[in-house]
Amino acid sequence: MTTQNSPTPEGGAAPPAPEPDTAPGTSARRLTLAAVLLAVFVVPTSISGTAVALPTIGADTGADLVPLQWVLNAFNVAFACFTLVWGSLADVVGRARAFALGAGVYGAASLASAFAADIAMLDVARALAGVGGAAVFACGSAILTTVFDGPARARAFALFGTVAGVGVALGPSLSGLVVEALGWRWIFGAHALALALVLAAVPVIARAAPGTGRPGARIDVLGAALFITAMLLLTTAIVQGSQWGWASARVLGLFAGTVVALSAFTALERGRENPILDLGLLTERRFVGLCLVPVAASFGFVTILTHLPSYLTVIGGYGPGAAGLVMVLLTLPVFVGPMLAASLVSRGAPALALVYASLLCLVLGDLGLLLFGPRVSVAVVAAPMLVTGAGMGLSAGLVDRLALEIVPERKAGMAAGFLNTLRLGSEAVAVAVYGSLLATLLGGRIGAGIDAFEGAGDPGEVANAVAGGHTGGADSGLRDDPAFLDFLTGAYDGAFHQVLWILAGIGVLLLLLIAALLRTGADGASEPVD
Repeated sequence: MTTQNSPTPEGGAAPPAPEPDTAPGTSARRLTLAAVLLAVFVVPTSISGTAVALPTIGADTGADLVPLQWVLNAFNVAFACFTLVWGSLADVVGRARAFALGAGVYGAASLASAFAADIAMLDVARALAGVGGAAVFACGSAILTTVFDGPARARAFALFGTVAGVGVALGPSLSGLVVEALGWRWIFGAHALALALVLAAVPVIARAAPGTGRPGARIDVLGAALFITAMLLLTTAIVQGSQWGWASARVLGLFAGTVVALSAFTALERGRENPILDLGLLTERRFVGLCLVPVAASFGFVTILTHLPSYLTVIGGYGPGAAGLVMVLLTLPVFVGPMLAASLVSRGAPALALVYASLLCLVLGDLGLLLFGPRVSVAVVAAPMLVTGAGMGLSAGLVDRLALEIVPERKAGMAAGFLNTLRLGSEAVAVAVYGSLLATLLGGRIGAGIDAFEGAGDPGEVANAVAGGHTGGADSGLRDDPAFLDFLTGAYDGAFHQVLWILAGIGVLLLLLIAALLRTGADGASEPVD
């Protein structure tokens, strides 16, 4: 299958190119890019930054732990459920229209979050925000594919990756400042204001990306419902697995329901004229291979981004501020990597070589993090942290562009939806797997040695407390015993290193799988993407 930027639609001739006097001008393209990037910045900022406000939200609303956690979970689950649906919807009704609708939902939900009277209303509003956020990512990247081409498209997607990375990295800091200065409600108020600016640019976006819908095409409502059901069951099982137990009847029932729903979805989509997911996309091996690159980043980078601050606090003795400064070493390459990759490609560097380099950086970076220890200097681990961040930064944006250039332009929304579904879904899976592995390995180490400390308390409770960052361990009577504290920190450090080995192993397996998929086209013949 050859690269198709403007392919012929099924059953008809290719749409005519815009006449010179109606083609979008430079200013329209720039404003479109700015609006998409602003919306893209808000979404990951919300994902990573809302967690900072949870303690304040809990104190203000009197919420218990479970409904409080769903302030985050509701957004993530809704995002994962609706990303593919929005991408396919954009191909039917038009990308600018779908993007505007999603941005409107996001803005309204953010406003509702700011004025939520109780935790239940806030959870519902955050779920609606997740629905809108899915449209921003799926439709935003599809719009960039439509509006830009050649080197301009490469730069646009590099900025897309950079801004998304900046949003993830700066979300906690920005949200923390807002909470301290104005209160937690203004986090969501700021999101609503940003989306109002985005919506003001919609008329320009519509002119820059016209005619991307399929008039008369029917929306696959049943397929959408089955896919949303499958993703809802799967993400809920992942989110709740650590609380209910991975082998509990409820979690196993959710996984079984996921299999049933996906089987029904697959059978249905084979006979659809306008499916939510064209299963033919999954026969394009290079497209699938590129979609797996963010999965590797989820295991190799997102897990470290999420859990390394706890390690720095428990083992390194860092305070929150100092731990945040150390984390800059991990996030800095995410800022510069996408633009660096775009610059290298524009100068003739093979795009796939940079993809492979990013995957290798993830593996080597995770292995390098094994240098972390109770008394290790930051200078020693600076290099592996930078390398791990480069593994994320070099592929961010670049892989989106390469993947969307493979598929026919009329399916760019669907392809973007599938790519981002894998991206966010794998992040949820990876973070859950990391937490489960850490808790299991830590529990085993503590259970094997805690008998040496009389009155230490229940091993399971102690392990859960340490995994949560409390080295004193639950209600243990030995929380001030130096020998006991050394035992707990040693157990945590050892479990952390075991998880790093596992993450590196997963990275190697994904690298080999991705290399095999990218080595051949759908017909088995060697064919470079770029």
